[in-house]
Amino acid sequence: MKSLYKLSTLLILSVFVISCSDDDSPGDELTGSGMVKIEFDNSVAGDDLILGSSYTNSQAESLTINRLNYIVSNFRLTDTQGNVFTYPKEDGYFITSEETGNTEVVLMDVPAGRYTSMTFGIGVDQEKYLLGAEGQGDLLTEAESTDMMWSWQAGYKFLNFEGTFTSSTVPENTYFQIHMGSHGSSLDNYKETTLSLGTEALVSDEMTPIIHLVVNAGDILDGDNKISLAEQAVIMVSEEKSPKIAENTANMFSVDHVHNGDGSSH
Repeated sequence: MKSLYKLSTLLILSVFVISCSDDDSPGDELTGSGMVKIEFDNSVAGDDLILGSSYTNSQAESLTINRLNYIVSNFRLTDTQGNVFTYPKEDGYFITSEETGNTEVVLMDVPAGRYTSMTFGIGVDQEKYLLGAEGQGDLLTEAESTDMMWSWQAGYKFLNFEGTFTSSTVPENTYFQIHMGSHGSSLDNYKETTLSLGTEALVSDEMTPIIHLVVNAGDILDGDNKISLAEQAVIMVSEEKSPKIAENTANMFSVDHVHNGDGSSH
């Protein structure tokens, strides 16, 4: 009887382990292709960014942010096996805008799989820029309409960050403008960032993951490189400060969570 009891127990445990293993391996059944949605949740000082609101940075400057637009591009997704899916370059440039509420990027026709990390660029790379005006496609038109270009020869604004500020040395409300980008081919501020997703993003013809990123706008001036507005309130073509702002901007993204499902909620 004891032998029969032990055998029955082992069979039950085996069935339980197999069932759990099946539940934990949804990637084995992923087929076809699907969409990946990426949400850019702009924030500052740990709170959601609300245009017109104020915060104080580490340099005791009080900022009121009125505009935050930036270009993201060249998305690549890496799966559990180390395979990399590169999103088609001709479709891979997006302008996100807190002003318009256009803060979601949708990648189409992504091969089914279990993705664990994501790489993307901030700005427009030299390869794209050197295609000339004819090679820019819809990006050029959209950049012109959203104030993300200086001029064709000068290039794109990768970041358009504007508002007003005061400080102990600047008591009157003063306008600030941070327009960071490459300047033709002479000053290349294009950067890339790679983020571990933490949770596998599951893609198939039935599953559309939502990757929720938190974007800390405070890092633009207050990242590894500290930028004082009291020292210089308008920064555009600056060989010294633009590269520092580009480094800060590339590090302002982090993964909050991944929601796996049909893409309708998170």
